[in-house]
Amino acid sequence: MSTLTVLAVDDELPQLRDLARLLRASPQVGEVQTASSPQEAVLKASQHSYDAAFLDVRMPELDGLELARVLNAFTTAPALVFVSAFDTSAVATFELRAVDYLMKPVTAPRVEEALKRVRATLASSEPVQSVAASGRGPDSDVLAVDNLREGGTRLLARSSILYFKAHGDYVRVFADSGRYLLRASLTDVERRFSAHGFLRVHRQYLVNLRRATEVRAVLNGTAVLRFEQAGEVPVARRHVPELRRRLRT
Repeated sequence: MSTLTVLAVDDELPQLRDLARLLRASPQVGEVQTASSPQEAVLKASQHSYDAAFLDVRMPELDGLELARVLNAFTTAPALVFVSAFDTSAVATFELRAVDYLMKPVTAPRVEEALKRVRATLASSEPVQSVAASGRGPDSDVLAVDNLREGGTRLLARSSILYFKAHGDYVRVFADSGRYLLRASLTDVERRFSAHGFLRVHRQYLVNLRRATEVRAVLNGTAVLRFEQAGEVPVARRHVPELRRRLRT
């Protein structure tokens, strides 16, 4: 098995740096990314795939256990390792299918042992599955987006998304519950969602064909797609043949 990609999460920066240092020193780890809040962790997990997530249990607003439940909702859920100065949450973490529980201060040998357990879990015949992959259906994958109106992070079910529009260094997300911003490129979003009914119809637009309510041809060889309560999306001429093919299948 190749080296692991790991996400380390802790709201206390000195302890986060120490944990990241121990992880990067391990020959079992190829890449370590860090997040200093659960919200940042959700955003990163929505844009990258991690083999494992090392989560501090006690954090403000969204604690490590709640964060783990969110991560378990992703189609490819990371193996979970909890880190805490207290042992009172150990039982709850294993109910979330954690592979290990590290007590602070964390030591290099315990990190190595936890990483071995992660690798054994990933290599086993029963790998870690997200809740979405294990029974909530193909449309239960979630996307973490910036909620500009209310602040914080909003978790959108894939089935609730109507379409994406490129917006500078961001992507604007049009969903049933409103409009949001995602820190990603439209190409990255297309790569993640193209296998789930989403189609690139314009250099600026990626649409959820399952949510389109009408398609109408335009005289110059282009077309438009209509979405309930979300207006129209242009379809570029070069994308019209693929759109027609997809609508016939």
